[in-house]
Amino acid sequence: MASPAGCLPWLPGGFMVTVRALLFWALVYSYCALCACIELLKLLWSIGRSPGKTFQRIIRENPPACLSDPSLGTHCYVRLKDSGLRFHYVAAGERGKPLMLLLHGFPEFWYSWRHQLREFKSEYRVVALDLRGYGETDAPSHQENYKLDCLITDIKDILESLGYNKCMLIGHDWGGMIAWLVAICYPEMVTKLIVVNFPHPSVFTEYILRHPSQLIKSGYYFFFQMPWFPEFVFTVNDFKVLKSLFTSRTTGIGRKGCRLTAEDIEAYLYIFSQPGALTGPINHYRNIFSCLPLQHHEVTMPTLLLWGERDAFMEVEMAETTRIYVKNHFRLTILSEASHWLQQDQPDIVNKLIWTFLKEETIRKRE
Repeated sequence: MASPAGCLPWLPGGFMVTVRALLFWALVYSYCALCACIELLKLLWSIGRSPGKTFQRIIRENPPACLSDPSLGTHCYVRLKDSGLRFHYVAAGERGKPLMLLLHGFPEFWYSWRHQLREFKSEYRVVALDLRGYGETDAPSHQENYKLDCLITDIKDILESLGYNKCMLIGHDWGGMIAWLVAICYPEMVTKLIVVNFPHPSVFTEYILRHPSQLIKSGYYFFFQMPWFPEFVFTVNDFKVLKSLFTSRTTGIGRKGCRLTAEDIEAYLYIFSQPGALTGPINHYRNIFSCLPLQHHEVTMPTLLLWGERDAFMEVEMAETTRIYVKNHFRLTILSEASHWLQQDQPDIVNKLIWTFLKEETIRKRE
């Protein structure tokens, strides 16, 4: 078992390493400043066109009914011994069944797995987590509390607190990043790994440095290094950015997908419009550049990678390259009409692909 600290970066000493580090951070903060300038210009343009609408914000005191839908499962809480943080999760399926642990991306929360909670509860104890800083889970105030080693350890501790020593681990987007790292650092705790629209972290870091197009698509990683301003941008025009991520032609779910209902959108707006609700999620990104590249890379359990080809944030070429880091059965399925929000966009197809992967792995074990 590798500790999180052992999985995350180790850099040798020396003058050239220092120079490279300086150049790296110069790139990070230069691009951060560029992204901030672009967002500032957008903000000024919005103020010039409609100042009242720009700063309009609806106060949402009551959650929409969909968040308490009993068909999705039971709302539960667990407090971790080491960190003292209280985590919120929604659980479906009987206790004692094999655990399926679901890790959401940004800007999402447990509700992004609603289709999977209903689907897999017949054979699994399905747990959809609110990650550290999200939704009803505690949000530490210090940025340092969102380093990757903390996020990885959260998953290990949650697993143990739920009374399990292993699980089927599924992650989407940023939750996919965490899922990869948990599988690398704690392979004995992950029987099968399923990742949705996020490549192996080493593929991501290598690819982004060599492909300017992916660097542009990942501009929000750099923009989020700014204090407070990214949170403010999200609130402009009653969280227009948040709504457009899921609904616009470029980044949202397409015409052939399972589009979010008005109530679904309102659920996201309710969660992220609460005081301070955006700082924890964005703090996840504010430590990313000090935590990559990895020291250890290999994934040793059967792995399924699902990818929406219309992903506006991740280039599909990274998906196939991920294969070289998986030292076990690896299956890649690319859905041509699907967006970044794959498990919400094409839930029936995604669920079928997950069932097929889980069952074929069971058959392979028997043989």
